Amino acid sequence: MRRPWLVAVLTGVLLLGACSDPSDGPEKAPPTPDVPRAATTHQRSQASPGTGSQASPGAAPEVVAPRVLYLGDSLAMEAQRVLGQELRRDLRATYTSAPYSGTTLCDYLEGTGKKSLVPDRDKAAALVRALHPDYVVMQFWGNAWGYTWCMDGISHAGAPQRYFSRYRADLRRLTGQIAAAGGEHRPRIVWVAQGPDPITPDRVRRVNQLYEEQAAASGDVVADAGATVAPAGARWSWVQYLPCTAYEKEHPVYCTQPDRDRTALHLDKDYLHFCLAPTTSTPRPCPVRSPGILRIAREITRVIGRTPAD
Repeated sequence: MRRPWLVAVLTGVLLLGACSDPSDGPEKAPPTPDVPRAATTHQRSQASPGTGSQASPGAAPEVVAPRVLYLGDSLAMEAQRVLGQELRRDLRATYTSAPYSGTTLCDYLEGTGKKSLVPDRDKAAALVRALHPDYVVMQFWGNAWGYTWCMDGISHAGAPQRYFSRYRADLRRLTGQIAAAGGEHRPRIVWVAQGPDPITPDRVRRVNQLYEEQAAASGDVVADAGATVAPAGARWSWVQYLPCTAYEKEHPVYCTQPDRDRTALHLDKDYLHFCLAPTTSTPRPCPVRSPGILRIAREITRVIGRTPAD
């Protein structure tokens, strides 16, 4: 049920590049954005002292820097720069990002033709064949209101069961395409669980459950980044502010209201995105330090660091 206080919030969210889920979204999808080819940042891991010679008994094994591919919608668009920084610093990763705002799973499927906001060169399987990543991180809010052509008009508000059935089917197809593209070097998929949704809280709960089910079925993993932007003990309760973490207190720029021991996750007029700069008509990485984005990026990095690649 909608709450009166959310009327003003929705006005600010319905901007080009957003990926929210009001029941009365636009009837037609926007033109495919002119986004440059996938942005890649390379950083080789430093050779260990034993490289090139026989390692001494008891020596720690050489750490191999992972190759990470990051795909998703506007949440990934705003977080891509910060995630790259975290992965390179903590894991010395080679990192490629190719997010497109307004998208959902089917946009990254091959075989969709012109019914997609993602060009063929940046489809998930195409990038896996080109880059041979160890991990493919997938972050989608779960586009629920037919914003993109490939959803064929199916929306959560109009037909919730069809929406969930379609989402489940697209999860399976996308997993299969990524696995086939990887061949003998099949990348491990990291599904990013989303934070609370104040409009339809059960929808995002069920979408996250679909991520869990697919990961379990295919040997992949879920990074519950959404839990880092939810209150402790209230995983599905949306809030604009949370208490500052120890890290945020040590780095005061991320504790936006230190006098109240709390930090902002969202702008006043945007309940969905975590960038503390207004959404623009041209999708972009977040240009300002934003605690919610950093929390999400740190959790994704933590999960990749503890999860062995196939």
